[in-house]
Amino acid sequence: MKTAVKKKIGIVGRKIGMTQIFSERGDEVPVTVIQAGPCVVVRKKTKARDGYDALQLGFEEVTRKRGLNKPQTGAFKKADVPPQRILREIRDMDTESYEVGQSLKVDLFEIGERVKVRGVSKGRGFAGVVKRHGFAGGGASHGSMFHRAPGAIGQAAWPSRVFKGMGMPGQMGNARVSVKGLQVVGVDPEKNVLLIRGAVPGANQGMVIITAERD
Repeated sequence: MKTAVKKKIGIVGRKIGMTQIFSERGDEVPVTVIQAGPCVVVRKKTKARDGYDALQLGFEEVTRKRGLNKPQTGAFKKADVPPQRILREIRDMDTESYEVGQSLKVDLFEIGERVKVRGVSKGRGFAGVVKRHGFAGGGASHGSMFHRAPGAIGQAAWPSRVFKGMGMPGQMGNARVSVKGLQVVGVDPEKNVLLIRGAVPGANQGMVIITAERD
């Protein structure tokens, strides 16, 4: 029995912020407001030519061409589309269903649909192990000498090294994060706004990619 191949849809957007709406039963629902699209198809990549299927989408038309280099200018000219501020590539999309220059809008998605949102988490700077990894820390009393330190990480004669993945102080956040299974609770094609239940990665005005799979 052959497994049905799912079709992937996607769009690029910008996180506006969080608010709340009320369901038909009167329940309060926290939602994230995303300005999703319109996005223009700048390039189609196929397995035969590029080794994988993907769509390159442009978001937010540039009014002035200042800041665009020659390769970018050439790509937009070849696609016969206005210069775009943001370019993002979404893999495994059904390239046969779209054409270069086609505009993708928020009405791709339906209310109740489950989506995956990918963004860059907020940068928290340098953080210790208690904040970064949730370590318990030592005693808080006077004379403890061990409050928020990571503790000993040394090994014995064997294996005589520190294992990879050891929780250590360092840069916290500012990394790509994907959240699956978020539910679409509102779609406004006129304002290009998408309402997604719960929180999504990143700060306000940050770029996000919303994708979904359909049978």
